[in-house]
Amino acid sequence: QVQLVESGGGLVQAGGSLRLSCAASGRTFSGYAMGWFRQAPGKEREFVAGISWNTGFTYHADSVKGRFTISRDNAKNTVSLQMNSLKPEDTAVYYCVAVSTYRLKLSADIVDYWGQGTQVTVSS
Repeated sequence: QVQLVESGGGLVQAGGSLRLSCAASGRTFSGYAMGWFRQAPGKEREFVAGISWNTGFTYHADSVKGRFTISRDNAKNTVSLQMNSLKPEDTAVYYCVAVSTYRLKLSADIVDYWGQGTQVTVSS
């Protein structure tokens, strides 16, 4: 079955960096968009970034544009999220997703597969 396994979360001070990785397995992801969502306590799940598995084209939410970068390594079946200039408001559980779509701006209601999530905590 499809598995998305996140790693790389942790505790970091404001202004610092973290790199999240997602190992994808269980099927071919050609034609899929891969992405990241996050959910902070008491808030709805929020789209962060998406990337086309085929073309590598990307889309980043305004809240992270210029600070976060999504990428993928097709040979290793991994998707990464480089997070720089982190802010306390970036604190959340981050989820890797896979969606059978050519869209890059993803919504939670169309996600086919979710990872289990990894906690990112940014201290002020």
